[in-house]
Amino acid sequence: MVVETSRNISFLILFQAVYREGKLVSDHAAPPKPTDQTNAVNRLSHYDFELPKDLIAQVPLPHRDDSRLMVVQRTTETIEHCHVRDLPQILRAGDLLVLNDTRVIPAKLVGFRTATGGRWHGLFVTTDDSGIARVLGKTRGKMAPGDAVTLQDREGADTCTLRMINQLDDGSWLVLPESELSWPQLLDKFGRIPLPHYIRDGNMTDADRKDYQTVFASKPGSVAAPTAGLHFTKELISRLVDAGVAITRVTLHVGLGTFKPITVEEISSHCMHGEWGSVDEKAVAEMQRCRERGGRLIAVGTTATRLLETQAQRAPHLPWQGSTDLFIKPGHQFQALQGLMTNFHLPRSTLLVLVRTFGGDELIRRAYEMAVNERYRFFSYGDAMLII
Repeated sequence: MVVETSRNISFLILFQAVYREGKLVSDHAAPPKPTDQTNAVNRLSHYDFELPKDLIAQVPLPHRDDSRLMVVQRTTETIEHCHVRDLPQILRAGDLLVLNDTRVIPAKLVGFRTATGGRWHGLFVTTDDSGIARVLGKTRGKMAPGDAVTLQDREGADTCTLRMINQLDDGSWLVLPESELSWPQLLDKFGRIPLPHYIRDGNMTDADRKDYQTVFASKPGSVAAPTAGLHFTKELISRLVDAGVAITRVTLHVGLGTFKPITVEEISSHCMHGEWGSVDEKAVAEMQRCRERGGRLIAVGTTATRLLETQAQRAPHLPWQGSTDLFIKPGHQFQALQGLMTNFHLPRSTLLVLVRTFGGDELIRRAYEMAVNERYRFFSYGDAMLII
C-alpha cells in the first residue's frame, strides 16, 4: 500500500512569522514598495499585512456552515457579508462546485532517540510494499544509520521502534518499523494530525481528528486539510443539489510544498514543490456539462484551483493525473475557473498570491482589509470568501 503526501518534499518551517505586540507580522523587513504597479505585484512585500493574533481561529465553530462568508463580485467590485449556509441562495442553478476529496493522514510522529532519550519529531512522507518509509525528522544532534527512534502514542502508553536505514539527499530518512503493524495501522495508532503551527502550536486534541477533515474526505494522502472544504456539511451539500447546483470531486494530496514560505523578494523566483493530483473521467464530464449549460465552474479551495488549472493546461477536456508544481501568480491566465471559495490566508504566502491573482489584486487587498476590520476569523478553522 502506498500513502503519499508529496512527490518532492523537504523539512520546512511552514509559517515563518512571529507575534509582536498582538499582531502577526512577517519576519522579513518589508523593503519600500515600488511605485510601478506592474512591478509591485511581483514583489513579496506587496502581499504583507498585519493581522491581530486574536483573529486566528483556534477551533472551528460548532456548526461548520455557520462560518461567515465574504462574497466578492469581480465584475461589480462589490463585497457582501453572508454565511456559508447561504450558499444555496448565492449560487445559481447550473453552477458546478468542485471539491477536493483528499483525506488528511495522521502523519505527525512524536518520540525519542532510543539510545539518548532526546526528543524527536517526524513527519511520514511515503512508503511502498517493502515496508520501508521515507520520514522527515527533527532532533538535536546528528542521526546515523542504525540509530533507532522510539515512537510514543498520544497517551505515552505504547511504543514502537523505527530503525534509521539511510539518509537521502533532501535530508529525509529511509526507516523501517520494528513492528508487525502495517504503516497505515502504525500511523493510526501512533500518528497525530499535523495541525498548522498557528493552531495551538500544532498540538492536536481528540476533536481535531474529525474537525480537521472534510465530510467528503475519502482518499488518504494529505498532510494538511483543503480548508475551504471544512465549511461543508452533508446537509448543506444536499441543499445545494436540491437548488440545482452540481457537485463533483477531484483529488489533490496537499503536501508541505503548498505552504513553503516564499523567501525571495521577486516571487517569480519561488519554486513550488510537486503535489500529486487526479481529475477523473466523471469530473471531466461534469465540467463539460457545466460549460454546455452556461454554468460557472467554482473551485472549493486553492488546492482544487491549482489542480484544475494544471489539468486545463496539460490535458484540456481530458482526464489527468500526475504531479503539479503550478504556482499561480500575476500573469497567470485562468482557463478553468469562474469562481473560487477559499479561506483567509497567511501574509506573504503562495495562497494569498493565488487568491489576489484570481480575484483582482486591489479588490482582494481591499477585501482583506475589510475582513480584519469586520473581525473575520482567519486561516484553517476560520471564515471563508467566495469570489465570483
